[in-house]
Amino acid sequence: MLLLLSKYRMKSVPMVDLGEAKIDIVITQSAVIHMLKEYPGLHLFESWGSKKLFELGLPLMKNSHIVKVHEDEPVLQAFKLMRQNGVGGVPVVASGGNKEIGNINIRDIQFLLIAPEIYRDLQSITAKNFLTSVISYIEEHQSGSPLLSIMVTCRKDDTLKQVILKLDSMKIHRIYVVDEIGNLEEVLTLRDIISKLVQEPRGYFGDFFDGVLPLLANSRV
Repeated sequence: MLLLLSKYRMKSVPMVDLGEAKIDIVITQSAVIHMLKEYPGLHLFESWGSKKLFELGLPLMKNSHIVKVHEDEPVLQAFKLMRQNGVGGVPVVASGGNKEIGNINIRDIQFLLIAPEIYRDLQSITAKNFLTSVISYIEEHQSGSPLLSIMVTCRKDDTLKQVILKLDSMKIHRIYVVDEIGNLEEVLTLRDIISKLVQEPRGYFGDFFDGVLPLLANSRV
């Protein structure tokens, strides 16, 4: 199951009751991370949960491969990049630099239609102005809703346990690694963490997944 949620890039795996031929439960990447938070003494996690990210070789994706947009780019470019690269969110960084400004999540696409100040300028609104408008709209109309555009960050010298607590409490799928002055360095995903829990023995699945779940040429796991 962990291999499917990491190397084979599935975000959820159904567990089937063979006797009744029905799905009993669906295990998600988020559920695995929540389990690690709730049961930190698990044998597979205990040995490295207190280690720092860089000691574990995390994150797997380096800065040169991060899909991102600059604050003065059209927000539509952010959603275009998500579709082209198969990712669920992109960081917004300052123009002419790499300082983190915010995060645009695929779920934020709803605001292109429901927020008047956004859809009036749909073709021209920048990523920075989109973030500002989304936060204002949520504060005014959706009291108590999580601010999807908040950029959750950590440092490379944070422990994995600290990072897992953030990921689980914020119900997010990625966290951005920044330096001491807030420059974006790397991105860490749930898939990266889960991949540290399991290794695939050579030929374990044979060619079972060939043509069914083809790995991307630049697969990170």
